[in-house]
Amino acid sequence: MGEPTAPAKSLADLRSRRWFADAGMRGFAHRQRIQQMGLRRQDVLDKPIIAIVNTWSDLSPCHAHLRERAESVKRGVLMAGGTPMELPAMSLGEVMVKPTTMLYRNFLAMEVEELLRSLPVDGAVLLAGCDKTTPGTVMGAISMGVPTIFCPAGPMLNDRLVRAGEPSRQIGAGTHTRMFWDEMQAGRVSADAWIDLEARMTRSPGTCNTMGTASTMTAIVEALGLALPGSSSIPAMDAAHPRMATRCGERIVQMVWDDLRPQRILSRGAFMNAVAVQMALGGSTNAAVHLIAMARRAGVALTLDDMDAVSRRVPVLANLFPSGAGLMEDFYYAGGLPALMQRIAAQLSLDELSVAGGTLGQALAQAEVRDAEVIRPLDRPVSANGTLAVLRGNLAPDGAVIKASAADPRFFKHRGRALVFDSPAEMARACADPDLDVDADTVLVLRNAGPVGAPGMPEWGNLPIPKKLLAQGVRDMLRLSDARMSGTHYGSCVLHISPESAVGGPLALLRSGDEIAIDLEARSLSLCVADAELEQRRAAWVAPVQPYSRGYTRLYQQHVTQAHEGCDFDFLQGDGPSPEPAIF
Repeated sequence: MGEPTAPAKSLADLRSRRWFADAGMRGFAHRQRIQQMGLRRQDVLDKPIIAIVNTWSDLSPCHAHLRERAESVKRGVLMAGGTPMELPAMSLGEVMVKPTTMLYRNFLAMEVEELLRSLPVDGAVLLAGCDKTTPGTVMGAISMGVPTIFCPAGPMLNDRLVRAGEPSRQIGAGTHTRMFWDEMQAGRVSADAWIDLEARMTRSPGTCNTMGTASTMTAIVEALGLALPGSSSIPAMDAAHPRMATRCGERIVQMVWDDLRPQRILSRGAFMNAVAVQMALGGSTNAAVHLIAMARRAGVALTLDDMDAVSRRVPVLANLFPSGAGLMEDFYYAGGLPALMQRIAAQLSLDELSVAGGTLGQALAQAEVRDAEVIRPLDRPVSANGTLAVLRGNLAPDGAVIKASAADPRFFKHRGRALVFDSPAEMARACADPDLDVDADTVLVLRNAGPVGAPGMPEWGNLPIPKKLLAQGVRDMLRLSDARMSGTHYGSCVLHISPESAVGGPLALLRSGDEIAIDLEARSLSLCVADAELEQRRAAWVAPVQPYSRGYTRLYQQHVTQAHEGCDFDFLQGDGPSPEPAIF
């Protein structure tokens, strides 16, 4: 695969000309309205129209700078001879949106697909980066099928905690929030120190600066070939970031002439490259859901078993929280994703095409690791346990996942009695009780937290350590749920149990006091209860009542697939064509 030697499209082939080149009344009306906004007639007749899909909002701090980045993209589009058009799309600020941004990932995907389909657009630049905005915008663009380039929002700047008499330490978003919260619950962080941390830990716009879901997903999109090489690790406030945005604007215009659509880039080899990158990064477990959803949109077969197989052979090389010790700014200085991918080149399909125009192998030819402590060599990994382990058994017949690289090896093979909660509120009350019947070997379980049950499969899977145990010095224990977990979090948390409890999965049959056994090497997760007893419980099980009788949430619950299938809508999967809109 390689860059086309001659343009594949002429001016007459542009999709936007169906709107603007028509000689009748309808074409007149379209050109008239464009000129109403101060543009010239030739701006839409003689140039490709580039949509800049912007997920900026005042309630999305990760994207606070994307209004300015849209201007940088516009500059690049104009320099390359295109006409830029900014299109606002739903902004999913991870922290602010309730009950979870995951409920609205598919909403954003539908919006992007329909924005691009319904309007006179020849190519698109996607401005996104916060957790669900990356897969959401990419899924929509894949389904629409116009040339597309992803412009990542970039991670926030690092912070550093400096206190008299203590060594300086780096701190960032997400991972350290959980760490400091646990220490505060244990009485080791004062109220004044907590307030100070609140004001300074996130010190600039940009996505979480750990290897959480945001950086995992932007790196995956870069590995897929949909973003410029090296773009995903540039800090949001670095001067290189607006320059990268301008390059995105320039590049998309040539991609339109070359007809370089996602379908030409997103092969199975590209997705397997992305899986390898996730594992080498110690990436978020959320990628297991999003990768499958994106692959299915592209008509590529990808399963949890594919991911588990790659995890067994690709060690964690990125020394970044929560699996390691560094932050995204350090990763950028160390050479970024191209340097990491060069480390694992033997595991990659190097002939895959990227938006840069050449092959992946060509893009990696000049990459170099500048800090071998941040991007480790293969013989000195951060973790040899692998990033992701896929577990199966009578408790998770369709699979569950655990981030092995961020878990305590003590729980890789464990058996303990279950303590089951049916809601986060119930769990929070119980975990605050100093007399809770729990010890360090107990297995905490949360159910009704999956795609249908929650609804939306929130990031409730990093179940809190009971306050009683925190006071005893316990900082990890085995925890199970059909929820997800923030990519910034850590601990021995089994997630995405499928099928979920709300649709009658085996998790619904579990009772407090039952014993649960996990064996990471055997990839097993078992409920130690006789089959006959489970059948009796199943016969008595009643599905939980769902209060959603209208609106988007009802649509979501009726059509969302299970975690191992990507949590996409059943009617949006596949790469079947959608008709172009009629213009009369």
